[in-house]
Amino acid sequence: MSENQPTNQGKLNTYRMLLPLLGEQRLLIIGWLFFLTISSAATLTLPAAARFMIDRGFGQTDPQLLNAGFMGLFVVAMVMAAAGALRYFCITLLGERVAAKLRTRLYAHLLTLDQAFFERTRSGELVSRLAADTELVQTVVGSTLSLSLRSLLMLVGSTVMLIVTSPRLAGLTALVIPAVILPIVVLGRRVEKLSRESQDRIADASAVASESINAIHTVQAYTREPRERERYSNAVWLALKTAGHRIATTAWLTALVILLGFGAITLVLWAGAHAVLAGEMNAGVLAQFVLYAVVAAGSVGGLTEVWGELLRCAGALGRISELLDTRAEIRSPEQPIPLPRPLRGSIRIEQVGFHYPSRPEQAALHDFSLSIEAGETVALVGPSGAGKSTLFQLLQRFHDPQSGRITLDGEDLRSLDLAELRNAFALVPQDPVLFGASAADNIRFGRLDADDGAVEVAARAAEAHEFLRELPQGYDTYLGERGVRLSGGQQQRIAIARALLRDAPVLLLDEATSSLDAQSEHLIQQALTRLIANRTTLVIAHRLSTVQKADRIVVLERGRIVAMGTHEQLLREGGLYAELARLQFAA
Repeated sequence: MSENQPTNQGKLNTYRMLLPLLGEQRLLIIGWLFFLTISSAATLTLPAAARFMIDRGFGQTDPQLLNAGFMGLFVVAMVMAAAGALRYFCITLLGERVAAKLRTRLYAHLLTLDQAFFERTRSGELVSRLAADTELVQTVVGSTLSLSLRSLLMLVGSTVMLIVTSPRLAGLTALVIPAVILPIVVLGRRVEKLSRESQDRIADASAVASESINAIHTVQAYTREPRERERYSNAVWLALKTAGHRIATTAWLTALVILLGFGAITLVLWAGAHAVLAGEMNAGVLAQFVLYAVVAAGSVGGLTEVWGELLRCAGALGRISELLDTRAEIRSPEQPIPLPRPLRGSIRIEQVGFHYPSRPEQAALHDFSLSIEAGETVALVGPSGAGKSTLFQLLQRFHDPQSGRITLDGEDLRSLDLAELRNAFALVPQDPVLFGASAADNIRFGRLDADDGAVEVAARAAEAHEFLRELPQGYDTYLGERGVRLSGGQQQRIAIARALLRDAPVLLLDEATSSLDAQSEHLIQQALTRLIANRTTLVIAHRLSTVQKADRIVVLERGRIVAMGTHEQLLREGGLYAELARLQFAA
């Protein structure tokens, strides 16, 4: 849905996405509609009761009739109170449940999208969709929807009673209705556009805040707090400015409708008052008509106020719908081929060419071919940007190559189920990713069904057991968001323990020892030696001391293989590897 598409059909299609979620809450909807009808009907009886008291109680000076009238009013008030409370309970709980379902559905869908989507979309914007946009949907479903339907029922009911009470005055009222409706039509489109722009600016501010908070260490290390405050402040003020335009337009719309509506009522009442003076109408009928006219005008005003909220929600739903309609380019085939069991881990890369979607003009890999035998350890070496990490991305099928193919045990990766394919790999990234959970849960992320004993075995193998045991609650210690309570080397050992626990046929090590001191690196190398036994292993390393024992070393430069062999062979041949070795070992 484009940003400049405020058509009625577009709005209808946008709200239609809520129908399946609402259909799951039939009992709440039935209860809400029932109690809404009761409370609205009770409200519409009040003008008739007022006419009864004026004509019968006051006009005939009968105390018993007057007492009966006020007792009836009290009973009506009791019905209104009970029905109103139950109506509020049903519709508010309905809003909460629909919003919760929508958040869950949206989040689950986001997890299915591929890396290309997240490369072009800011995480803060997605968080805003999950929070601000779904919160607006909750408000509309849990409050605005009820108010709008109640106002509509009251408008229809009071209009019918106006006609019943005095057809002549009702006809006069009908003549001025177009003057009330016209501002809604003219300004409504403007309000919807501003509402969507307002939500966009809120998402922009959320994206700035999320980016800065996620990089708070760097922000503070470079003392860029003032700059980040200014960036966020500018984003917030831009959102506020857009919201101000929306609020001003909505305010004008509300003011015009109320002014024209009550102006029309005043005109009709002027005609009614002269009819009473002329003896053509009694006072009770005029009072009843006045009260129904007030109810009708209030209902129109209420519809006008909620109209802006409904348009804002249409914009929010449109943005949510865009995300839900986004489909991952990388997905499992309809009929995936099962991987052989047991999986050996043989990898073939055949004439692969690949460009990142965000950098289509620059090739990350050129006509790249490489065969890796099951159980072999292959090290990938080369300068930054040579294509090493790209190869890891393609192996796990976060991207598909534009040409060539990659096979695992003879099966093309594109013919495999994504979950089954990725379960065949264990990854230790260069920058370890830890979650706001306990140490044990972070390690168990590698295999969720692992018991405490298996977690400890993996931690011992990764040389993490000693420091974990010394934490305040041991393995149950909360590590903080992104593992901020641990040092870089400790975070890396948790990531290694996670990969050990996964026990996958293929191991991917991306600078797995880059954050370790010399002693820890020596211990980890011993653990990795045990880990890579009988397992296909690919190692990315800038520190050549970590790859000297690899079966083969593949040297990459600008997406091409420029040399291949053992450490000793490559040193004898000279070239890029020998130059890298000379620089590192000389240092």
